[in-house]
Amino acid sequence: MPKLRNSTGLLAGLSLLLVPTIALAQDTDSSGGFLATIDAFFVSLVTFLSNILFFSIQGVPLIVLWLIGGAIFFTIRMNFVNIRAFKHSIFVIAGHYDDPSEEGELTHFQALSAALSATVGLGNIAGVAIAVQTGGPGAVVWMTLAGIFGMTSKFVECTLAQKYRQISPEGHVSGGPMYYLRDGLAERGLAPLGKALAAIFAVLCIGGSIGGGNMFQANQSYQAVSGIIAMPSWVYGLAIAVLVGLVILGGIQRIGSVASALVPSMCAIYVIAALWILLANLTEIPAPSALFLVKPLRQKR
Repeated sequence: MPKLRNSTGLLAGLSLLLVPTIALAQDTDSSGGFLATIDAFFVSLVTFLSNILFFSIQGVPLIVLWLIGGAIFFTIRMNFVNIRAFKHSIFVIAGHYDDPSEEGELTHFQALSAALSATVGLGNIAGVAIAVQTGGPGAVVWMTLAGIFGMTSKFVECTLAQKYRQISPEGHVSGGPMYYLRDGLAERGLAPLGKALAAIFAVLCIGGSIGGGNMFQANQSYQAVSGIIAMPSWVYGLAIAVLVGLVILGGIQRIGSVASALVPSMCAIYVIAALWILLANLTEIPAPSALFLVKPLRQKR
């Protein structure tokens, strides 16, 4: 019976993944304006959020000041833990501190792989390319500095997530910003603010997952695959939906298992491809390297 219930739940979940596709196809055929309506809604929403997040202060967007300012503060406050604890972090993900008797559903390496699975590609490839195209060569230097200080921001986030995580009687772990915003601020007498920020984060996280985590990656991967194998976009989208459904409907343990199997090869291919591109264009490296050093303080607005 448990196996039957699991199979039934899996089939039900996969069918739910197909409902939006079927509904979208039917509505598009009948009215032809469904996609335009969705596009107009998101354009207005993104414009509203952009006016807030990218509000310029002395030529620097608010969101940049907020993130970089926080990262620098945490780096100093934590006595440059991003550098001091680098060796320790290697030992952690290598499994030196794994203990099967400890509470939790993933090993350290599986947790790292699950986190990296959404970073390699969307952030390191597409994100960097867009940043350089938009901001010029100097963006590379600023991204490097932001990454160094951002390591401490990630350390603080993960530490808070561990401190305020909750473990159910069945052994399932729940945690993240929603929990430490709510519970951490409540400890400081700011419970209403904590609940509000937790709810806002949860809603925006859903939006980010749909946009950056699904739409963008599915679109970019289809553009790459369709150049090699000709296929309708809906066929590729359906295949991706089924494969992703098979993974995420298995819970965090299946996500961790799949990520720990795929991510090392992803990282290896990424590093090898980057080195191959550099070696193939070895004579062209000095000129852009000079631009990386000169352009950061001379960016044209």
